[in-house]
Amino acid sequence: MKKIFLVSFWVFPVSFVCSQESAPTASSSPRQIVSTTNPATAGDVEALRQQVQSLTETVKALQQQVKDQQAALEKANLTGESGLPENPEPSPIAGAEQSPTPSGSAAPRFPTEDMSVVSSTMAPTASPAPGASPNQLPGGFPTTDTSVVTSAPETISTTGAGASLTQPITIGGSKAYMNISLDSMFALAYSSAANLNDIEVGDHDPQQRGFNARNTELAFDGAVDPYFEGSANIVFLLDNDNETEVELEEAFLQTTSLPYNLQLKAGQFLADFGRLNPTHPHTWDFADTPLVNGLFLGPDGLRGVGAQASWTLPVPWYSQFVFASQNGRGESGFSFRNPGGNGVFFDRITTDREARGLQDFVWIPRFENSFNLSDTQTVLAGVSGAFGSNETGADSRTQIYGADLLYKWKSSHADAGFPFVKWQTEFMYRRYEAGHGANDSFPVAETFHDWGFYSQVLWGFKKGWSAGIRGDYVHMQDSMYTDDLDRQSRWRLTADLTWYPTEFSKIRLQYNQDFLKENFFLSAREVESVFLQWEFILGSHGAHKF
Repeated sequence: MKKIFLVSFWVFPVSFVCSQESAPTASSSPRQIVSTTNPATAGDVEALRQQVQSLTETVKALQQQVKDQQAALEKANLTGESGLPENPEPSPIAGAEQSPTPSGSAAPRFPTEDMSVVSSTMAPTASPAPGASPNQLPGGFPTTDTSVVTSAPETISTTGAGASLTQPITIGGSKAYMNISLDSMFALAYSSAANLNDIEVGDHDPQQRGFNARNTELAFDGAVDPYFEGSANIVFLLDNDNETEVELEEAFLQTTSLPYNLQLKAGQFLADFGRLNPTHPHTWDFADTPLVNGLFLGPDGLRGVGAQASWTLPVPWYSQFVFASQNGRGESGFSFRNPGGNGVFFDRITTDREARGLQDFVWIPRFENSFNLSDTQTVLAGVSGAFGSNETGADSRTQIYGADLLYKWKSSHADAGFPFVKWQTEFMYRRYEAGHGANDSFPVAETFHDWGFYSQVLWGFKKGWSAGIRGDYVHMQDSMYTDDLDRQSRWRLTADLTWYPTEFSKIRLQYNQDFLKENFFLSAREVESVFLQWEFILGSHGAHKF
């Protein structure tokens, strides 16, 4: 019965894809509008003529200002001197218009996440407010309520829940800007297991019965100059003793104008492995981490200090190759150079050594492709790898292979991204060489062949509402020598319901049922858990990767 339920996760989405057919959109003829107002008088016509004449003179004045500025710029280019004030106040509009965009990654043909796309549009030009000078320089300090409203563009959400409606903060010159946002997530949890922290595998998952505050994220992103953009995410969380922990989740610089569709990134960043690992918890469709991600890539995901190069291939569809290298050290390099808790990992005393050469770094390639099945259907498929040494022996190695698939349908009559159906699945295989430990302290060396997957379906059935189901399974190779809670095979069934009151908040109810299998050391058990999660966002949060 359990296997039949898991197989249904694969059958339902495939059946849904096959059932989609393009339907012609009904065209409606315009209705005839009949005026019921009285005919215009001669006085009305004269007043309208004067207004048109006034607007015409205003347009001519603006055109003359543009010509004067162009002439000043041409003169500056010829003489090498600036025809503008030395330190003009930067214009918020110009800053938004001229902010560079990465050239190394192609824009998606179809949005794949409801919170992943933010588009900027210019506010309509308004006539000068009463009392304001029509010749005021752009970027001058606004002096009236009208000028405050019309002095900068809005950032409008096109995909519904999670996008921001506030404009970026403009700093420096016209080519620099910065988004600042605060995102806080909380959860009220109940579980039939007293030790919920042993059941949940993610560091940002609910970890105890009662209230949890496991993720408050302060995010910065923006254009540094015409050549680079930067991003940083600082995360605050409260542990089960209400002590605050702070981590620099990401802080990196990446190029925006390299030729040949190339892009470079350097700093601290989440590895581009699979679909879920590069994303932050507030973008997830469920309140916790899938089992395979937490047990193979680690509670915080695979991330670290390193460098990455990506190349978007010159083909008609979206195709990108990514190659990265990271230190792979510590808990964020979970299956690699991880010394483990109290210096022990998989029952072995770890070496916790310094890097000896390139073989001790983690190397992370990824290749992904996306194309449209129709105007309303998109598919994205990718393969990933992570290869490096681990700390359980002098020459122990770890290899992780992954494959992922995303399918999304969105109605041609969608309102703020709804309705939609999204199917996402990931599969991973890990080959872990567990050595003799430091100073050959463990009696045997073993090679573990572990694998697992998750598959989830999300249905946005109404504007602001979505329901999802997910199935997880992880197979851990049994051992007569290694007694570790993380080496227990298990599977999980999950269902959730999410409501987005606005684009700045969400409330989610989720139910989990975990089944932990018996192994040589541990007995089988079942655990039921219920989470009530809520989240709010302040400020402008940058768009996430397609």
